[in-house]
Amino acid sequence: MNYAIREQLLEEVDEKYKNFQYTLIPNTTNILGVRLPILRKMAKEIAKGNWQDFLRNSHEDYFEELMLKGIVIGYVKLGIDEKLQWVEWFVPKISNWSICDSFCSSLKITEKDRKKVWDFLMPYLNSTNEYEVRFGIVMLLNYFIEKEYIVMVLRLFNSIKHDGYYVKMAIAWAISFCFIHFPSKTLKFLYNNDLDDFTYNKALQKIIESNRIEPETKEQIREMKRKAK
Repeated sequence: MNYAIREQLLEEVDEKYKNFQYTLIPNTTNILGVRLPILRKMAKEIAKGNWQDFLRNSHEDYFEELMLKGIVIGYVKLGIDEKLQWVEWFVPKISNWSICDSFCSSLKITEKDRKKVWDFLMPYLNSTNEYEVRFGIVMLLNYFIEKEYIVMVLRLFNSIKHDGYYVKMAIAWAISFCFIHFPSKTLKFLYNNDLDDFTYNKALQKIIESNRIEPETKEQIREMKRKAK
């Protein structure tokens, strides 16, 4: 299986896409340049077969080989408890924002048992590992910007104190989505929070950049920017 999957990946290399990815994912030197829809198609096929052997024994030398494992975990048909065991197995392997975010978006099973996944995510938000914290934040962004969770989600974003760039950017991105879906609650939060200036101003920037925000609201948000001290 190892050989066949790598051969398939090598056949799908797109040099222009590879060069583009290198501009987006710093400090990553093992990108082949295979587009995500192709990886998803491959993952669906792997998930129908001996996916356990693939996850445990196949290569992880290339960016796409690891990405493929994360997507397979999302696609395999498992109960929530077994699925979360594989999620726990995979998260320590995450080494960049792209694999993190694609992995999170594949975990649709979260929608079937949000309470269990919520409890599962909490330790990651307190991790010292940048990408483990980002994993927790992006999962909240993808599945928990909901009426029953929004206040708790904003409170969690306020409590995260990791200095990693990709943690701060994830929080800013997530807050902008909170604003789109729950503007009054998020605005109240933006007026009273403990976010560092970089994260806070990035959140405002991402809100302003959204096409789903009215121009007059964007003007209000611009006025809220914290000035350099």
